[in-house]
Order: sequence, then C-alpha cells, then structure tokens
Amino acid sequence: MKGLWGRALWVDLSRGDIRVWEYPGDIALDFIGGRGFAIRVLWDYLQPGVDPLSPDNILVFATGPVTSLGVNSGKMVVASKSPLTGGYGDGNIGSHFGTNLKKAGFDALIVTGKASKPSYIYVENGKAYILSAEALWGTTASVCESRLKEVHSRSAGVICIGPAGENLVRFSVVISQSGRAGGRPGLGAVMGSKKLKAVVSLGDMDVPLAEPREVKRLLAEGFKAVKGKEGYSFWVRQGTMATIEWSQAASVLPTYNFREGVFEFYRMIDGYSMEAAKVDLRSCPICAMPCGNVVRDYEGILSELDYENVAMLGSNIGIGHLGYVSKLNRLADELGLDTISLGAVIGFAMEATEKKLIRDGIEWGDHKATETLIVDIAYRRGLGNILADGVKRASEKIGGDSRGWAMHVKGLEISAYDCHAAPAMALAYGTSPIGAHHKDAWIISWEVKTGRFDYSEAKVDKLIELQRIRGGLFETLVACRFPWVELGLELEWYPRIFNTVTGLRVDFNYFNEVADRIYTLIRAFWIREQAGNWSIEMDIPPARWFKEPLTKGPIAGAKLDYDKYLWMLKIYYQKRGWDERGVPRVTTLRKLKLDYIIPQLSKYITLQE
Repeated sequence: MKGLWGRALWVDLSRGDIRVWEYPGDIALDFIGGRGFAIRVLWDYLQPGVDPLSPDNILVFATGPVTSLGVNSGKMVVASKSPLTGGYGDGNIGSHFGTNLKKAGFDALIVTGKASKPSYIYVENGKAYILSAEALWGTTASVCESRLKEVHSRSAGVICIGPAGENLVRFSVVISQSGRAGGRPGLGAVMGSKKLKAVVSLGDMDVPLAEPREVKRLLAEGFKAVKGKEGYSFWVRQGTMATIEWSQAASVLPTYNFREGVFEFYRMIDGYSMEAAKVDLRSCPICAMPCGNVVRDYEGILSELDYENVAMLGSNIGIGHLGYVSKLNRLADELGLDTISLGAVIGFAMEATEKKLIRDGIEWGDHKATETLIVDIAYRRGLGNILADGVKRASEKIGGDSRGWAMHVKGLEISAYDCHAAPAMALAYGTSPIGAHHKDAWIISWEVKTGRFDYSEAKVDKLIELQRIRGGLFETLVACRFPWVELGLELEWYPRIFNTVTGLRVDFNYFNEVADRIYTLIRAFWIREQAGNWSIEMDIPPARWFKEPLTKGPIAGAKLDYDKYLWMLKIYYQKRGWDERGVPRVTTLRKLKLDYIIPQLSKYITLQE
C-alpha cells in the first residue's frame, strides 16, 4: 500500500536496542494505520495482564497514510495499555513529530522497556538514537520542547511529558507545541514509567504516493473547499469555544461536577469573552482551519484554549472568569495534565468537600486553591496524591456515596457534555473504546436537533455510523475531523484522497469494515486485560445522570431512564455482533477476519456463536 513505508521503529529502552520492523502487509490492508495499527500491535505483542506502568507495557506512536500530506493531516495516534483504566487507551495529537516521523521514513515508533536513566529518542531520516534526558528531567513541557529544538532544529517535531508524567499521574498526557495534548488515559505516565522524557523527529524524505500529481490536486481542492465554507471566518474567530454558548443553550454545559447543564456565569467564559481577549491563533501542522485560540491569563502569560478545557476548568468547578480558567489551563499544559480529567477530579474534590467527605478540602470556585491543588496533583502531594489516580480510584478511597457522582466510564473521566437529557450521547460515552470521551462519536449535536428525550434504534444506528467515521476513518488515516464536522467538507473527499495516495480503489464499505474490526479488537483487548472480569456495567454511565435530575434551566427535572438506556445498549450490542454481555461473538470475529484471536480470548471468557 502506497502512502505508508511498511516499516516501523521498534525501540527497547531496557536493552538500548533499536531495530527497523518491516511489518506484515495485512496490517495496513486490514487496519490501515493510526489506531488500527496500534491496537493490532498491542494485541499481538503485549503480554496479557501486564501492569501498564511496568517496563513490559508497549507504547505506540502511529501515523497513517495521509499524515504529513495536507488538509489537517498533521496528526498521529499515541496508544498503550492505560494506567488509568487498565484497558486500551489512545489519543490523537497534532504535532510536527508525526509529520517528521513519517518523512523520516517510518510509519510508527514502538517503545518497550525502561531506560536506566532519563532518556529521549531522536529519529532522523531512517536512523534513530537513544539520548540522555537527564538535564531535561523535571522541566515543564514547554521548557523541554524549547531546549530540544535548540539542540536539533527549530523544524524538529517534539512530543514530551511534564512533571505529571514523570510522577506517574494516571491522567497525565503527552504534550507538543506548548498546548497540543494527547493520550488522556495516562499515556504521559507510560512515558514517565519508561524514563522517556521525549521523542524527537526530523525528516525530509518524500512519502511514496500512488498518484503524486492527483494527490497534489486533491489537496489544493480540499484547502480551497475548507476556506470557502460559509462558517470559516467565524471558526477562525472562535473555533471550538463557540460550543460554550451552544452547550448553555442546550443545557449540556457541565456545571458543578455534572450536577447541572447550565452555568450562571457562562458569558464570562464563552467564545465572545475569549475573542475579546485573543492575542494569537495556533494550529497543528498543515492545517486549513486553525483552532488554537491563545489568550493571556490573569498573570499575562499565554494560554491556548478550547471548549473542553474551558468547560471542565470553568463551569464544572464553578469558576466564571476566563483569566482564572486560562491560568489553570496553562498550568495543566506545562505540567502535562489532561485538562478534562483534571476538571473532573477537582470537581469531584469540591463536591466531596461540600459533603464533608474530605476535611481541609477545596471549595467551589476557589481559583487560587485550585492552582495549588493542580501543582499538588502533578507532584503527588497530600490530597493531590489521591486525585492523581483519577476519580474512580479517588471515590473508592473516599467512600460514602461518592461512587454515584464520580463522573467516569471505565475509569476515564467524562468529557464536557452533560447527559441528563441526552441518551445517545450517554451511550456514546458508555461504548467509547477508551472510556468516556467524545472523540469517537460527538452525537449530541445531532441528538439535540432531532429529539433528545427519546430512546430509539435510530439513535443506535447513528451512533455506530459516527463511530465508524470518527473513530474508524479519521483515526486510521490519520486526519482531523474538524473540516468535516465543523465546516461540512464533503465526507467523500477522504476516500478519494485515500485511494489516490494508496493506489487502492475502495469505498465506504471498506472503511466501515475496518472500523468494525478495530472496535471489536479493542473490545476483545479490554476483556483480555480485565482477565475476563467483564460486565455490562462497564458500559453504563454514572448513577448521577439516572438518579439526580437537573434542577436548573429550561429542561429542569430531566434525567436518564436506566431501563431504556439498557435497552439501547443491548440493541447496540446486537448491531455490533456482540452478545448480551457486550462480548464479540465467534461468528463476528470470523466475519471480521479476527479468527486468530479466538483461542486467546477464549481463555478469559466463554464465547458465544
């Protein structure tokens, strides 16, 4: 398959060994790249039941066939067994590291083992080196990246971790470009556990293309189409920050630990407040529609904002001041903390304080105390040490009735959409392959438009459709979803560019089958890593949404219906070809060319035909 080199770097940090792996062609054909490549490697080569923070865990950085080419394709996937959830974890990050890795002649970087001292990996045009990072250990993410660029090149791509990753905070992330983050399920901690401070790449090789001239023409067509869309100018002004106002109007803005869907001070943190304070605009590499809105926080220092971090570090913890929220976001980026999970654990701690489950805790809206707590989380001090393990483990330690309002699915904290009155979005969180994240199926916009209170088979169909597109097509190519989602770039453009790059002639049936194969293999991975202790409860959101109705806003009184949610979940299983437990059936595994996993999966759970 063109568009891919057919080779990956395999680095064993324990042995100091670097080798080039020419991987089997069926991996590309059956899984394409990105997430597909990552889950195939993890299933095939990860020892079942391994501790995610042990040297035996595998960390994968994987590009796709369109990475580095154009139209928002400066993307890659980072994946591993998650120290936060114990299951499959990944993240999509825009970074010059991904584009440079591809141009250096590799589709992926696979890391195992643990270095004897802080190290980083440097890749350049077909070669790789393990170098000392002792002078970088302990630095913030932006300082680390800046120093590495001074050593190698301003054009080099850098992904690194901050102190949170070094201290094995279970929701620490990898950081690039002083504000691009990926790997919510604790992949920064996986790097930290390996004493791997950073990965750096530099490359200028031409990626093999089936039809170079046609690729160039299609890319130019795509750029022109995106910039000509009706909503382009407003997108450049506000980006995802416009979602604050939309979420408030729809009563889905997470407020006070997802108790409510409206926030009385939302105007102080919305897209227009951001626009008034905006001083710069950043983007991933090769981007047609930049989304990184940069403001100065209340201390006058730059902070890059988007909807998720403002909602979770604003309304969800009772802070209605953009300058304060910006400071919290900047701290998270410098320390290498996921802003979504961070807002969730702080909201949890504030509610636990209110309910007197924590002494000497933290009050709603106290931004100064929140700043201190964020640093304590990154360095695992006091209450911060408990919260550093995520809300699921924190609720198990704190006790009381806190498990009902520990807002997570499968151990991953819920991203910024309240679902008291959004059953399809609740199902999207329940069935997301990494835990409660919106990336795979942002169905809530469609649901609010078409009818939010009903429970229907049509919603299940739409959810699977979106998972196939967002979590399948885009996560394997690897490309940004925003041109399609936000501006309406025709979805058919992506198979066209894929075929022109690779030389294949496939349609959406191919991509749907690949997506189904990936989702089913990820589900099998979860079951294996849970040692068969799988339950339908793993796919059910927190009790709060079922038991505690909204008390404010235009849909006050709304809550989810537990029995109707279960009905939709079981319909979802049927359509996925999984049994009533959510376990893939033997017939489904055979249909998706996953026969080879049946013997191993059967060791952990009884499979049904």
